[in-house]
Amino acid sequence: MFETIKRLISGKNDHRKKLGASKNRDIDQSQDASSSSLMKSNYQVTSCLSPGKERSHNEDALFTLTAALDGLETSATFGLYLVADGMGGHQSGELASRFAVNAASKFLMDQVFDAYIYDQQSLTDEKLRSLVSEAVDEAQKLVQKKVPGGGTTLILVMGIDDRFFFAHVGDSRLYIIDRDGKISLKTKDHSLVKRLVDLGEITEEQAGSHPQRNLLYRALGQSDPFEPDIDQFSMQSGDSLLICSDGLWGVVPEERISKIINGYDDLDGCACALVDAANQAGGPDNISVVLVKRTGS
Repeated sequence: MFETIKRLISGKNDHRKKLGASKNRDIDQSQDASSSSLMKSNYQVTSCLSPGKERSHNEDALFTLTAALDGLETSATFGLYLVADGMGGHQSGELASRFAVNAASKFLMDQVFDAYIYDQQSLTDEKLRSLVSEAVDEAQKLVQKKVPGGGTTLILVMGIDDRFFFAHVGDSRLYIIDRDGKISLKTKDHSLVKRLVDLGEITEEQAGSHPQRNLLYRALGQSDPFEPDIDQFSMQSGDSLLICSDGLWGVVPEERISKIINGYDDLDGCACALVDAANQAGGPDNISVVLVKRTGS
């Protein structure tokens, strides 16, 4: 299982689109056949990443996996999606993000995927929230052990049919886009400037150009203990979610992100259009995008 997970992790840049954008398609064609009346939920997934215009290396890592079991008497859908944005310099940042994604995804595959898909166990919301939190703990332990002095953000989303759970540390973001095209932010940045905005000391506009806008007070790898943000949400058929690093949201306004998403029918084109928009805005940082759309009943 461990070697399989390592091969699924994507953190390298692959120049396949203009302006340095690349895509990693993870769409299960069998899930796309929504004519199966037994399928309660289907997920369509794609991802796209780029080192940006100003950096020669990529310190982001991402992971996407979607699986479905469909039979005469039972059906189950499972999805796991992660983005990590490394910090601490070229080698430290790249390793920290990769180890974080590796540890968290492996833990949830071992603890949830096998139990739900193969053993068909009934997992309560409380149990799943606890396991998501433990996955972050595993990532923290591995980053501290393997990359002392390095750090990374981490956001993970796990889907179980129509139930979704997420954990969040740092300033990578999760957005929900409903079937009517309305976008909403589900995460809160663990950054100094966000705290200053919340305290009313600076405005959102000032935060965008603040000299300490990249300073985080919560991230994997830090020595001080912390609690990740854990939450649960649901998505209706036609709703989508976006997971991204600050290489996207830091240079492309939310209104523009929403316009791009609502302007595309296919996820592949949409993901790469978002990355292209970040590069066109200067591409000062690595850019990672994961898009997931829920289909089915």
